Amino acid sequence: MEFLENVVTTFNDGVWTYILPWLLIGAGLLFGVRTAVVQIRKVPDMLRAVVERPNRGDAEGSAGSGGISAFKAFTISAASRVGTGNVAGVAVAISVGGPGAVFWMWIIALLGGATAFVESTLAQLWKVRNGDTYRGGPAYYMKRGLGWGPLGVLFSIAIVFTFGLVYNSFQTNAIAEAVAFSFGREDDATFGSIIGILIAIAAGIIIFGGVKRIANITQVVVPFMALAYLLIGGFVVITNFDKIPSMLGDIIGHALGFKEIAGAGIGTAMMKGIQRGLFSNEAGEGSAPNAAATATVSHPVKQGLVQTLGVYFDTIVVCTITAFLILLGPEIAYGEEAEGVSLTQAALSAEVGHWGIHFISFILFFLAFSSILGNYYLAEANLEYLTTNKTVLHIFRLVVLFFVWFGAVGSLPLVFALADTGAATMVLLNIIAIVPLSGVAIQLLKNFNEQRSKGIDPVFHRDMLPDVPGVECWDGSDPVTRRSDADHKI
Repeated sequence: MEFLENVVTTFNDGVWTYILPWLLIGAGLLFGVRTAVVQIRKVPDMLRAVVERPNRGDAEGSAGSGGISAFKAFTISAASRVGTGNVAGVAVAISVGGPGAVFWMWIIALLGGATAFVESTLAQLWKVRNGDTYRGGPAYYMKRGLGWGPLGVLFSIAIVFTFGLVYNSFQTNAIAEAVAFSFGREDDATFGSIIGILIAIAAGIIIFGGVKRIANITQVVVPFMALAYLLIGGFVVITNFDKIPSMLGDIIGHALGFKEIAGAGIGTAMMKGIQRGLFSNEAGEGSAPNAAATATVSHPVKQGLVQTLGVYFDTIVVCTITAFLILLGPEIAYGEEAEGVSLTQAALSAEVGHWGIHFISFILFFLAFSSILGNYYLAEANLEYLTTNKTVLHIFRLVVLFFVWFGAVGSLPLVFALADTGAATMVLLNIIAIVPLSGVAIQLLKNFNEQRSKGIDPVFHRDMLPDVPGVECWDGSDPVTRRSDADHKI
């Protein structure tokens, strides 16, 4: 086990130090320039799009309508985004990389907003019908947009492994760690195994119900738990308002090399900040587009905007609250062995008392559990790209539940290392696809802006881009895309 961990860690260090940071930053800059910083200009449209309902014509999910609402698609992707990466992942980034890691998480979120816009817009364009819903994602635009079927197969395999198995193991690992810390059972393997079994049973009841059951759960759990976490985090920030200028100085100074912190250099801060930022908000990774493709919207750009908002909500809001809790708390020994959720628990308990430990366990349980559901859906959507055999699907669900249990008893460093390897693979494959396809996303944005400038709610039909190949949907059969029903002032 130790040998495998060393091999994976060595590979990750090379890729995440010399390749992926520059690839993600470069892609974000490219898309930001090409879209005229759509991730900043279109914030009002993002807020409008996320609450829009597919209420023209047939009701949501009925025959002839298909898909789910933009908000439910947002919560599926948010369920995957907003989880342990926001609590345990941020804690690890800070404990290893120092306060400067927070700055690089912010940067990757701002740049990643443009990348998220492009990849999710493309996923909407090349989505396909799946009974009374839709499915899509990078594998679909790789095959239909680029004609690179083998690349789509590789991506699907990577996301099935990374999200269905490894990421879900990490979610359970964080839950087990938090609960064990709350009850003083950190070294009790039996206790951890029981926690894993209970989580696996609960997850199994939901995932065997399909995407709509998953969406119905996440649309309740994600907003409620995120709001509760933000409220307690906001309370701590307000009560320590006088310390904020110094804390911000540490974040920026360390990130840019103006302040040196023992055990955590600027290179480590940058690498860990980008790693944890990507693991949390998933921009450029190609995961969120799978959720974006399920939505019933009148124009592909709308889901591009919604998923950009998801990146901001995840990193600029939720991750920042965790970072502030830690940096405003007791002094940290930077650069030592990675600390996860227990660091966040200790920081909150120092501010509000011992009940803060249990509060973090409570919040983390629901956020991580919803992440298991969101991760599973993203994996299932790609498994269905590889095969539609129901027996294979049911076997996969059982394997997922095994890995959910395994996360409660497995090694945290190895789980983190495998998660980073999977994320690196997905980023490389996804960027290879969305860079040459970004011109199509720009055309769609131009079409969206032209309609908005006329004061009408943008609606897309595939005849508007006749030279784009492989578009199955957007033929006017979905009521929400019919101009006769949608041509009204906004």
